[in-house]
Amino acid sequence: MGIRNKISPGNVYFVTLTIVEWIDIFTRPAYKYLVIDALNYCVAMKGLKIYCWCLMSNHLHMIASASEDNNLADILRDLKKFTSKQIVETIKKIPESRQDWLLNLFWYAGKNNKKIKY
Repeated sequence: MGIRNKISPGNVYFVTLTIVEWIDIFTRPAYKYLVIDALNYCVAMKGLKIYCWCLMSNHLHMIASASEDNNLADILRDLKKFTSKQIVETIKKIPESRQDWLLNLFWYAGKNNKKIKY
């Protein structure tokens, strides 16, 4: 059952978004800011309503809903897709001591996830 079948319009949800293998990616400021910017964009442009949130070293908790004309499942899908791509691009661009390890782990996880289409 997909996330769309679990989320009903108009309700507020406790949501946890995790990093593959619980990698401590958000120990670096660059990656933290990517998430914050993406959340702010979703609030401003996609109808995401965030009541509170907490970014941990390897996951994000938030209590959220969607505005009346929007679907929370769609917003979360877009948020995860965008931030994952941005994180990978940032790993490639900035000095990162764990670059090869991170990219290999993310590639392997993506390769073995049936939901990801290339």
